Amino acid sequence: MTRSNTSPRGDRIAHPVQLVQPDGRRVHDPEHWRLVADVDAAHMLDMYRDMVVARRIDTEATALQRQGELGLWAPLLGQEAAQVGSAHAVTADDYIFTSYREHAVAYCRGVPVEKLTALWRGTAHSGWDPDEYNITNPAIIVGAQGLHATGYAMAARLDGAEIATVAYFGDGATSEGDISEALSFSVSFGAGVVFFCQNNHWAISEPVALQSPLPLASRAAGFGMPALRVDGNDALAVLAVTRAAAHRARTGGGPTFIEAMTYRMGPHTTSDDPTRYRADAERDVWAARDPLDRLDRLLTREGALTPSVREDIAATADDVAARLRSATISAVDPESTTLLDHVYAEPHAVVDRQKETLR
Repeated sequence: MTRSNTSPRGDRIAHPVQLVQPDGRRVHDPEHWRLVADVDAAHMLDMYRDMVVARRIDTEATALQRQGELGLWAPLLGQEAAQVGSAHAVTADDYIFTSYREHAVAYCRGVPVEKLTALWRGTAHSGWDPDEYNITNPAIIVGAQGLHATGYAMAARLDGAEIATVAYFGDGATSEGDISEALSFSVSFGAGVVFFCQNNHWAISEPVALQSPLPLASRAAGFGMPALRVDGNDALAVLAVTRAAAHRARTGGGPTFIEAMTYRMGPHTTSDDPTRYRADAERDVWAARDPLDRLDRLLTREGALTPSVREDIAATADDVAARLRSATISAVDPESTTLLDHVYAEPHAVVDRQKETLR
């Protein structure tokens, strides 16, 4: 059946947009299929490959943390479609602002896998130069990236750059003041921001129902911003709605709020134990909606995912995991004084004295 999303003014939140059902069958929705009409089997295989690799990165990094090689890791298990689908919707010129869980987005943006764990191992303040890949490093302060994306979008508009910025955050961040301020400011000044909320149903140990009795997208509509919900485990649906929102941002249409309905299958971070607050039965329900299985079934149904293609994708995932592990374990601890290297842009006497004390 056809599913509508939102009115142009964002004053109506309906059912999540879905193009592929959990069993791999396509959904009849001409409005949104036209947004991905150019996505052929090869492109879908690329997305599937990125999702498989992202899950393998997550599995390997989690194992590295359990083995004492990383101080912490924020798993993305279950959220691969939301991240890969949206990452495939933006251009190289668009600028991405992440939280601490968007490892798949970083991989899709071309960040070398060897750079993904430096921050989590504690060998660097950041893993990569944001301007090289147009994506920020993980942001630990919940919701702050919404304001950063809004400010960047405003600056881009003043410079005449026709780009979109994307701010990724979780459902818990919608209860933070920073996100409310970013929504308000972006609407007032027409900033071209795609606010991409991955509603994974749990803000650490608090369920989303405790934060809002209504869809989170309704909060954006209250600011006068177009808002919609999408099946976040459906990579094609995510690709479609993010493309539309990014195009709107680039062409002067202002911000859009996307609520991607997904689920965090693992812990909030590797220091968390979800079994203390979450029933196994709930996880089982969402396991049946696994985003990788869904795209796998579609591609298999349509004859694109052959045994040889599966072998090739598995080999790619193995290679990426091996590179991640090697780079993590071989990372060299920096000199302690480098902790203060970037406090000021120019030399500073106070910092020099502090470095000497640290030595």
